[in-house]
Amino acid sequence: MRIMRLASRNVRRSWQRSLVTMLAMAFACFMMIFFSSLMEGMMQGSERSVVSMNMGDIQIHGYAYRDDPDIYNRIGHADQRITVLEKAGYHAASRLYAYGLIAANMASSGVQLRGVDLQHEMQVTELYKHVSRGEWLNQRDANGVVLGKKLAAALGVGLGDELIFVGQSADGYIANELFKVRGILKSVSDGIDRMGLFMVMQTLRDLMAMPDGVHEIVVLRPDRTTDLAMETAKVQGLFPQLEVKHWKQLMPVVARMIDTASMQMMIMLVIFYIAVATVVLNAMLMNVFERIHEFGVMKALGVSPMQLLALVFAETFVMTLIAALVGLAGGWWVSAYYQLHGIDLSALAGSISYGGIAFDPIWYAVVSKTALIYPVLFLFVIAAIAVIYPAIKAARLSPIQAIYFQ
Repeated sequence: MRIMRLASRNVRRSWQRSLVTMLAMAFACFMMIFFSSLMEGMMQGSERSVVSMNMGDIQIHGYAYRDDPDIYNRIGHADQRITVLEKAGYHAASRLYAYGLIAANMASSGVQLRGVDLQHEMQVTELYKHVSRGEWLNQRDANGVVLGKKLAAALGVGLGDELIFVGQSADGYIANELFKVRGILKSVSDGIDRMGLFMVMQTLRDLMAMPDGVHEIVVLRPDRTTDLAMETAKVQGLFPQLEVKHWKQLMPVVARMIDTASMQMMIMLVIFYIAVATVVLNAMLMNVFERIHEFGVMKALGVSPMQLLALVFAETFVMTLIAALVGLAGGWWVSAYYQLHGIDLSALAGSISYGGIAFDPIWYAVVSKTALIYPVLFLFVIAAIAVIYPAIKAARLSPIQAIYFQ
């Protein structure tokens, strides 16, 4: 008996029931591919917001600096250390920090000054692309600074406005200087938005009397697919006397959210396909009960229980295959569209943040092999499980009872 040919004919013969079942399976496959693509986009977008905007993959500090950001706890020979990292295949940039008070328009606020190494910073982060108004720092404009979004609003300043800084330099004297607003950032993180003030590193060195050393070295992997923990261990081996942490250790809340997103996707797949399984089970049960006479005749003509079992599975396979192809085509097309255009959530919230990190309000999907393959595999597995009972029911029919079944 040619199982697949007979199964195809049976699917076409009961086309109305088959169409309803296939549409339900195709819709589930379509929705889960789209959902998986959005979740993949959220995970990659979240990591990009953390790594590319500020943190980098790995950060190097002097021991105890993160617990107590002392201006004197600096890393010496920063240029040589960056050269070592570059020879090892990494991108790296150094940063210098200081704290003080900034004032403008009868308003004042505490600030964290960050001295930026313009030559290397652009190789490590994309913060320079995140300016909403004005321009990023320029070596020729030594007193031009870039502010965080909320800090600029609190001070009531715009592009070209003057800022007065007062603080204590590393030599114990008063540090004060007049700066001009060169740019204002988009929302990056709560700390940068409220207190961040960026300037050229040499300007900060001169202002705070710190002729050498840096407080932080940010490292970026050249290959994003390599194991982050192993890369961190390699960097730690290069500088055993310093504290080396990757971004997941520095931002555990955000890292946990990203790590659990894939599990959430699997849970949603299971829940969604359980509903599909009930549709398949109901359709195949109705199919078996409506064809009891037919199955009885087939068994009387010598069709074995295993052949009848295979026939029911083959019919389910044909319907699942068609549904999977339709769902895959639709889900792929819609996901590819939103990979380019994204879903704009800015109308719901001006800025979206989690764990102190601001995320892009445009939610982009990402079409990946995982997002395409998993929903299709789940569909076949769930359909195969759902049809087990109807198939066994058909295989165990008694020919005589089936022929005279009322």
